[in-house]
Amino acid sequence: MKYNYVGNTGLMVSELCFGTMTFGGQDAGMWTNIGQLQQKEVNNMLEAVIDSGINFIDTADVYSFGQAERLLGQGLKDLQVQRDELVIATKVLGKMKEKPNNSGLSRYHIFNAVGDSLKRLQLDHIDILYVHGVDFKTSLEEIVRSLNDVVESGKVRHIAICNWPAWMVAKAQAIAHYNGWHKFIGLEYFYSAVTRDIEHELVPMAKDHDLAIFPWSPLAGGFLSGKNTRQGTAEKDSRRTNFDFPPIDKNKAYDLVDVMKTIGDHYQATVAQVALAWVRQQPGVTSTIIGAKNIEQLQFNVRSTDLCLSTTDLLKIDEVSPLPKQYPGWMIENQDKESSR
Repeated sequence: MKYNYVGNTGLMVSELCFGTMTFGGQDAGMWTNIGQLQQKEVNNMLEAVIDSGINFIDTADVYSFGQAERLLGQGLKDLQVQRDELVIATKVLGKMKEKPNNSGLSRYHIFNAVGDSLKRLQLDHIDILYVHGVDFKTSLEEIVRSLNDVVESGKVRHIAICNWPAWMVAKAQAIAHYNGWHKFIGLEYFYSAVTRDIEHELVPMAKDHDLAIFPWSPLAGGFLSGKNTRQGTAEKDSRRTNFDFPPIDKNKAYDLVDVMKTIGDHYQATVAQVALAWVRQQPGVTSTIIGAKNIEQLQFNVRSTDLCLSTTDLLKIDEVSPLPKQYPGWMIENQDKESSR
């Protein structure tokens, strides 16, 4: 397992991050179809995660409405894991109770949510706190100020972002810079060979601001696991069977599965391992978030780090997953060609 620096923070994380969305799921609404692991299975999974060399674990307060955080915290306690051996990330935004002020990115909710997460995790601090999405009701300056203050409180070490547009991230970084506040250190965004949207604006912006990129759902909600083909889904328990998310171009995904299977056969690797290797080798990617329903699946995913795709392999994948040209990107590209003549 390799370890990469997170931007310019000096913090090092494993090239794979373990996501805990499969933890919990009892009477948890939409999460019931995703989460399933209970404490004994969680402890076994965490032990295998740590043994693999992964030191970065990602969770969220809304995963199974607190169950994932609670199971993770108890698992770390049961295994007597030293706190300085792991980087623990969680998130804030989503609704946890049917009461006012229990969602969003207000100062009130951020501080309350962090306190609740720490209780469930049985920790005294969170290493990375992500804002889980956009809150249009709270001013950006108020959000950035509150995040700065929660870091200053000692309850959070670093802050990061999920699911914001590039312009909003850049504006938030400017607000933090001119006020001397703590800045965001990374981005957690949906990124896979079949969904390359972040390459338009977010990846260049991340490079400019020295932000780490942590891709979520690198297998496109399990579609690039190799189970899904035009002939049908091989396994009835495939995640896409009960939870068809996130949205993708399935025709393009089928083409990708075919190409990745051919590449995988050459390396004696699975489609999933090829898909994970592709994401890992993309510019700006610091740590790729993987999930697992069982230890065997985890071990297969971890083995993807042994796979290094060749330039030819990457070109073959690019041919079936081209990033559509968008304005003003294509205009900038044309003008750059003109000016370089």
